[in-house]
Amino acid sequence: MTEKAAEARATTGTATGNGPPVWTLHGTPVGPLLLAATGRGLVTVVFHADGRTAGRALARLAARLGAEPVRAGAGAGRGGAVLAGAVRELDAYFDGGLREFSVPLDWSLTSGFNERVLRELASSVPYGGTVGYRTLACRVGEPGAARAVGVAMGSNPLPVVVPCHRVVESGGGIGGFGGGLETKRALLALEGVLPAPLF
Repeated sequence: MTEKAAEARATTGTATGNGPPVWTLHGTPVGPLLLAATGRGLVTVVFHADGRTAGRALARLAARLGAEPVRAGAGAGRGGAVLAGAVRELDAYFDGGLREFSVPLDWSLTSGFNERVLRELASSVPYGGTVGYRTLACRVGEPGAARAVGVAMGSNPLPVVVPCHRVVESGGGIGGFGGGLETKRALLALEGVLPAPLF
């Protein structure tokens, strides 16, 4: 590796020079979430983060960011502070007390059309609301891209915080969800879009 390439990798890996990405596992009503943050903001949320899933997610994160994520703890720097804020906000969300996330986001794991769609979703579809795939495509100026919106939702690195669970089929179905349909139903029920399950 050339000196220039090594320097570029180091810069990418430290996100903003604030050290490597930091991560934690956090229990929620929809199961354990793996949360990771850089000095810029929350960079990923992974559902059903048991040992194997978490390990694969951390390996992918290291490959994408060019730095090995470290478990959050003392001395975790700016990324650790972001992570602590994300945990507080997620707890408040699942307790029904938070309707809009303010934790800073690091969009490093998405780009192009997907990033445009996800940013539009995050800024325009409030708690308790839903939007159709086609409508979201129109909002980003691509009316024929409903399927591409579905792909963008499936690749969302920040679910819950960037609320891809609020994107539904225009015919009334709830559509797919990377975290599983049961998780999507639970999130929509929490927000009052669907009735809460009886059991």
